[in-house]
Amino acid sequence: MGDLKFSDNYNDLSIQHGVNAGFQFEFNCERCNDTWRTDFVPFRSGQASGWLGKAAGMFGGVLGGVGEAAEGLAQSGWGSARDDAFRTAVDQAKEHFRRCAKCFQYVCETCWNGDKGLCLNCAPDAEVEIEAARSQGEVYAAGEKAALEGIQRGKKMDVKRDRQLVCPKCKTETHGAKFCPECGFQMAVKGKCSGCGAEVSATAKFCPECGQKTG
Repeated sequence: MGDLKFSDNYNDLSIQHGVNAGFQFEFNCERCNDTWRTDFVPFRSGQASGWLGKAAGMFGGVLGGVGEAAEGLAQSGWGSARDDAFRTAVDQAKEHFRRCAKCFQYVCETCWNGDKGLCLNCAPDAEVEIEAARSQGEVYAAGEKAALEGIQRGKKMDVKRDRQLVCPKCKTETHGAKFCPECGFQMAVKGKCSGCGAEVSATAKFCPECGQKTG
């Protein structure tokens, strides 16, 4: 069908059978994804078969045969009726969406640059871009300034001190603290081996240099 212009950005909400049978379609802006929905158009044959089906369930007999016949007619007429409804829906959608001549996407009025005749992806609003660029510049400059401040603070930090990142007593993460925040254990305290004089961790049972027992 030649009118399938929105083949990749619409949802078919139509119902073929039952008392709520009818046609309705949703069309989406391909930039912001906002949705526009057509008015509901009843499918009379489908609704009639639905009502007759309900009546047949209550009374049976002749009505059952009539209901089956009505459902058959509704099924046979569904395809052409749906095509006509969709063609009308597409014509209505064209009043709500614009097709960009550059990217060929259908966009809503909010996403359309009327001065340029293009969508805002292809022809962004200059004022918006100015404000966005200014904000990006502020973030970049603030980050650069913060990095310099971090460098100055880092120069003042003691990087020679060993840091135990997990408490050897209760196994809590210490994040380099001098005392365990959970049990108060003093971290990274070193003594000296009585045998060879090498530095030995407070939790070591033997000297890593000479093997002498520390306890």
